[in-house]
Amino acid sequence: MRRVLAYLPSGGSGLRSQAGNAVATANRAFATLHSDLQAQLSDPDLLKQQAYVGGRWIDSQSGQTIEVLDPATGKPIARVPNCGGAETRQAIAAAEIQFKEWGRRPGKERATILRRWFDLVVAAREDICRLMTAESGKPLAEARAEFDNGVSSIEWFAEEAKRTCGDVVESPDRHRRFMVLKQPIGVAGAITPWNFPFSMITRKVSPALAAGCTVVLKPSELTPLTAFALMELAERAGVPPGALNVLSGSAQQISDALMESEVVRKIGFTGSTRVGKLLMQAAAGTVKRVSLELGGNAPFIIFPDADLDKAARAVVASSHRNAGQTCICTNRVLVHEDVHDAFVDQLVAKVRALQLGPGSDPGTTHGPLITAAAVDGVEAKVQDALAKGAVAACGGRRPDWGAGSPLAGGFFFEPTVLTGATPDMRVFREEVFGPVTPVFKFGSEDEAVELANDTEYGLAAYFFTRDVSRVWRVAERLQYGMVGVNEVAITAEVAPFGGVKQSGLGRRSVHMLLS
Repeated sequence: MRRVLAYLPSGGSGLRSQAGNAVATANRAFATLHSDLQAQLSDPDLLKQQAYVGGRWIDSQSGQTIEVLDPATGKPIARVPNCGGAETRQAIAAAEIQFKEWGRRPGKERATILRRWFDLVVAAREDICRLMTAESGKPLAEARAEFDNGVSSIEWFAEEAKRTCGDVVESPDRHRRFMVLKQPIGVAGAITPWNFPFSMITRKVSPALAAGCTVVLKPSELTPLTAFALMELAERAGVPPGALNVLSGSAQQISDALMESEVVRKIGFTGSTRVGKLLMQAAAGTVKRVSLELGGNAPFIIFPDADLDKAARAVVASSHRNAGQTCICTNRVLVHEDVHDAFVDQLVAKVRALQLGPGSDPGTTHGPLITAAAVDGVEAKVQDALAKGAVAACGGRRPDWGAGSPLAGGFFFEPTVLTGATPDMRVFREEVFGPVTPVFKFGSEDEAVELANDTEYGLAAYFFTRDVSRVWRVAERLQYGMVGVNEVAITAEVAPFGGVKQSGLGRRSVHMLLS
């Protein structure tokens, strides 16, 4: 359980004394784990436990903190401020003041600072990856892959800062011309998730700063350490006070303050569809612009002419990346009945080869889920499928580490393949967000497309085939913002990212925050 901590008041009762002793014991254990993490870093100053507002590292006004847990052990590794509305309003005020200067700087000056930030972040690659693994649980190999993908956004938008060009448009009157200017819209709020604690920040903050906007960033309270390290490096790079502010704490209070403020002109959010709808409603009060990257329920269609070995490897890579905790993970595998059994045999063999363990272990390919509640949610969906006739071809349960193992308190679920899955199961309708691959049969191309589109979501979809004519037919019929054909690596800083239906609004990595 993740705890909010407050100062223990002094007193003389026996009960209070016992409580004080328990707190002291917990503090000693925490100090050891925190020091162990700090010792892993080449630059220990990157491990911050304070928020950053207006050029200063601060604690919460209440003095309360939130524990950051290592998902592999369930033990606290850091304590960060539990900020709320008051600190958010301070950050907004600092961002508003700085916008008057930052927004007027030539694009080349902003580009120079962002390039310096990029260079410092690249130099700190290994430290940042270790922080990512410690707070999110993902294997170091995945943390490094996220870093390499995410850091490219800083470089890309540093270069784009110099290219915020307007336009001259011909008028119906030959003696006149229209001049179109691009200007930063103002203070932007960025709310980022825990599953990609590095790249989700670089992809939101970099374009905003490049365009001349100032930013109030709210990283997930589950994974704030990576955000603080990025802020430390941004400060060293010369990002001026107030241009970037980072708050850990109450998601409700911080988001409420952002949405209520007339100063904040733009909100970028990555997270659940449920929360995205609430933010969209709240944005109406001040007519804020919103960019929403929301839930997904990605289908992966395997046609009978597909390369089954390549398809099975791609399903494992997509479905089990980050323990299945990504919005574009394969959520439903639709396999033609003629190749179903042969494909399942290959898929199960590859999933069984995954190595479950702590992300810091070089041999680990599959880390923990983010919280105990996440494990409960995945287990409930699997149990629902089993009760309705599915079969766990592998996995399907929590691992038994043994009572003496340090991993016994971690948030693990075994990599799972479910066969005999049907559309009435939760694993068809809901985003699983865990290491579970349900396999469904289909008999025709039309049936496959119908099953794939039978969801409220529309973020990403994948299919494998050797038939060129089918490539065009199916790709155009799938109701998704992004479609991978014989490929699951579909994201890059140079390409638009976003969905349709209830998977969000807008596209990431295309438009900077200009009006």
